[in-house]
Formats: sequence, structure tokens, C-alpha cells
Amino acid sequence: MRAYINNKPFDFDQEITILEAARQMGFFIPTLCAFKPLCHTPGTCAVCIVRVKRADGQELTLTSCKTPLEDGMEVDTISSQVKKMQRTQVALIFADHDMDCVTCGRYGNCELLQLARNLGVQKAPFTGKFIAERKVDHTDPAIELDVNKCVRCMRCVEVCNKIQGIGALRIDEIGTKAGVCLNGTKDWVDSTKCVRCGQCIMVCPTGALMSTDNVDKAREILEDESVISVVQFAPSVRATLGDAFGTLSGTNVEKRIIAGLKMMGANYVLDTNFSADVVIMEEGTELLNRIKDKHSVMPMFTSCCPGWVSFVEQHRPEMLDHLSTTRSPQAVLSSLAKTWLPEKIGAEPSKIRVISIMPCTAKKIEAGRPQLAKDGVPDTDLVLTVRELARLFKSRGIDLKEIEDGEFDTPFMSRGSGAGVIFGKSGGVAEAASRTLYHVLTGKEVNNVPFKPSNHPHVYKEADMDEGGVKLKIAVVYGLANANKICDEVAAGTCDYNFIEVMTCPGGCVNGGGTIRFRGNYLNATSKRFEVLERADENSPVRQSHNNPMVKELYDEFLGEPNSHKAHQLLHTSYDDRSKTPAVPSIRHVWKKIQLG
Repeated sequence: MRAYINNKPFDFDQEITILEAARQMGFFIPTLCAFKPLCHTPGTCAVCIVRVKRADGQELTLTSCKTPLEDGMEVDTISSQVKKMQRTQVALIFADHDMDCVTCGRYGNCELLQLARNLGVQKAPFTGKFIAERKVDHTDPAIELDVNKCVRCMRCVEVCNKIQGIGALRIDEIGTKAGVCLNGTKDWVDSTKCVRCGQCIMVCPTGALMSTDNVDKAREILEDESVISVVQFAPSVRATLGDAFGTLSGTNVEKRIIAGLKMMGANYVLDTNFSADVVIMEEGTELLNRIKDKHSVMPMFTSCCPGWVSFVEQHRPEMLDHLSTTRSPQAVLSSLAKTWLPEKIGAEPSKIRVISIMPCTAKKIEAGRPQLAKDGVPDTDLVLTVRELARLFKSRGIDLKEIEDGEFDTPFMSRGSGAGVIFGKSGGVAEAASRTLYHVLTGKEVNNVPFKPSNHPHVYKEADMDEGGVKLKIAVVYGLANANKICDEVAAGTCDYNFIEVMTCPGGCVNGGGTIRFRGNYLNATSKRFEVLERADENSPVRQSHNNPMVKELYDEFLGEPNSHKAHQLLHTSYDDRSKTPAVPSIRHVWKKIQLG
């Protein structure tokens, strides 16, 4: 079959949309709702309209994203008539859009504004004509919603339904009042479905969905001379923050992060890689203890990802006993920063304020869990996403491209192993754990335990270990829709894995809901970010968590041994069935203390 796009022939032998065919030929057609890798194309924005002449002579104006190309069809995507229609459509979208761009969190990275520029929209002639006041929701500790900036593209609904399988979002109302809203509740803070993964934020083209902003609060802590400010940053942050500073994309900016935080006034900068190593010691010991005790609940799921933990508590509470009781790396380091660190530096624990830099919006919820507080005071005082850290630096004129490298100056909790750094990518926790498990079972060292792509439709990759009389089958899973299927198998007794790593976000933390996103792209930077972490692992002088000298010092001086009574008090946690109650109210009293400092 042959069609003609802008008078050029295009041969095809299977169904393809006009949009896909035009893109293959290199013709630009503007889009908002059509967005890869999301599979559903609602055709709601109508920005991609083109003129079509069918083989029977019928001439039509159609949306190219939903219209199949036909044999003999002639398509016009570039004439002045088509461009005028596309500009008009964009102007109509602006007609009920809040155009206070300067105060918008997506200022400078808004797809709608960029689309207008690409099409040459010089002004919005209908602005204000159709504006109807829509919902603004700042009730949640993790995610903010401003429906006045929603363009009804339905990307957020798609990612929540298909990739995460949650179904927390839908489009409400009709006409100019229509926009995204929560399923089953009025305010975001009361949602029993949303796990605060932030993937809706990652795909939103405007500022309708944003993470709750704590930049001003972070500045207050860093500038307060009456407190001791401690900042930790997660493994993936060094692989993602550079994307906010252009030429540093794909660069390990670990040392520049240290320098920038010191310039902002941080008293101590700690590396969450260190606590990732501690997690391996605790979680690995817990797994081996479960294997030895035939009455223990198996398989064991990882518990590093707060979106996944929330999913189990809210959607699959029957799986709670399968979760490792080990806290996440963020929670482990924050706990140690308010117990072991004060002993090391001779300070009052009450003077410590912990700011955590994370790739994840769900970490904001985790920080407020009552189980992760001491006497009602949270271990983690404040969580910033990677995007917030970029804004924090820029608010003080700190450009990572221009500053010199910094070095950790704390002789403890500031160095992780290569195993710790790969926590930032999907499969990293399982790989790190397998290195230490191999050592425990054989007495030997290994830098890599081979993982292979899985034939299981919902498993990313897997590994088999048969060492020291112990057989282990390890699975790596990402995306909650996939994780839910594994839960079904566990419930049915048909799951043959012993240890299962689950990450909420596609590709793991490098694509967390708080990371830097590129305009119009989603997940495109995954491989580059993986490479940053893999190189850091390969170049690390220590590749295994159990060989980290700082970890050895922690246990020798403070904890005794993994899974000791003291380790359980400080590094382990418990979970709640929250399937019938709002996800956040149990942490509201702690959240209030966080906000008030």
C-alpha cells in the first residue's frame, strides 16, 4: 500500500497512524496527548490535526494521532492552512489555561508554551474568555494539583492506569470545567488509591501536577546557625541532577553536589550509598534467617521503595508479612544521623536537622511515617526531590557547570560501596544483595552475580543462586502493574521466587517521580543514567556492602551485628493495613511537626 504525505510517497504493509508515518518521514506534527511510551492516544488536544484527501476524493480535517493511514491517501501536514488550524487549536487550549507562567513550577520547561513557540503562536487571542475556576489542591505532603493548568491530555490517567495499575486519577466534569481529579475522594491527602509515586508529574506537560515544594524550608534550615544541618543524597541523584544543568547530562555530579550543598550552608553532607550498604547487611541477614526458618513467610519482598510499600499497605495488605522489615536507605541514614552521628561529633541529637535529597515524591510521605520518628520527632526533617535541589542551587546562583568539585569531609556515613550506588537503578538492590549473600554462603568474593532477562512477562530480570547448600531464585520487578501480578502469584502459591526486588518507577530510582524530566520525553534518559551508576560501581575501590570499612565500624562501635536488638530498634520498621483508610492521615501529626520545624 502507498500513501502520500506532503506529496512524498510512503509505502506500508501494516496499520499505522498518520502521525507515526509522518514522524518516520521526518515531518513534525505538534502533539500534547500523544506521548510515548504511553500506548493510549485519547486524541483530546486536537493539536495534531492535518488535512486529508482520501482515495475516493473525500477531503477531511482529522487528528493524525488516531487516524489510520489508508492506501491512496494524500496527507497535508505543512501547508499554511494546516499550520493556521494548529495555531488556532493551541490558542483555544490557552483560552482556559492559567497563564501566570512566572509562578508556575514548570516555568521554562512547559510543553504547552514550547508548542506555542514551535507553531509561531504570537499571542493567545481567546485568553480569559472561557476561564472557569477549577480546583487547586495543596493538601498533600507529596503532590500538588492545579486543575487551572490542566490541558486534559490524559497522560496522567494513562500512566496511573496502565504502567502502575492504580487507577487513582480520572477526568472530571465537562466543558471548560473538565480536568484531572482523584478517584473516590475530593482532596489528594485523603486518597486511598494514590501511592505518591509521582509518575503522573513526570508525564504532565504543564504545571497541573507538581511535587510539593520544600525549597524555602530547606533554605531556612541550611541558614539557621542554631541547628546542625545534615544533608544526605540518594545514589541516583548523582546520575540525574546534571540533566538540570545542560551539558552535565549523563555525568556523575556527586562531588559537585557536595560542593553546592556546602555553599548553601550544610554542616554535614552524607551519602545515602552508605546506608544502602547497611540495608544490604540487614535485609540480607533477614532473608537468610527466613530461609533457615521453615515457618517464615516467603518469598521476601524488598522494602526500599516507599511507593511500593504504600501500594502493599493500601492495595495488597495480605502481602505485608512478605515485606522485609528493613527500613529504606533514607530512613536508615536519618535514624543513624540522629543517634550515631551525635555520639561521633559530640552534639545534642535535638540540634540535628536532616534534609534528604531523593529522586522520589513518595519519600516525602515516608518521612512522615510515625514508625520512622523518635518520641514523635521525625528522623527525616525534610525531603527535597532532585528538581527541588536544582531550584535550590539556582536560587543562590550555583551552577554545577561552573563550580569546583567538593569532597566529603565527614569520616563516617559518607562513603558507600559500588553495591550501594547501584541501588539507583532497577535491579541494583538485588545485585547488591546477591554479592553479600554469595560471600556469606561461600566465604568468597564476587563483583557480579549474573542476572539474565526473564521469560516471565512481569519480571525484568532474574538470577539463580545455588551456593553453600542454599538455593535462591531472585526476581527484579518494576512498575506496580507488574508487581500486582506477582502478588497474585504469591497469593495463589504459584510464585517460585524466594527474593523479589520491587521498584515502583520504570527503571527504578533514575526515573523516580522527583527526577529531572526532559520536555516531551519520558524514560529516554534511562540507559544514560544506568551507565553513570554502573561506571561508579565499576570504579569503586569496594564493590561489596560487607566490605565497606564504614559499615564495619558502625557494627563494631554501635550496633553489634546485623539484626541485633539495637539494629532492630533503629533500622527496622513495621507496616499497617491502610486499605480502608486514607493513605496520609496516620502521618498528619508528624507532617505538621516537619512543616513547623
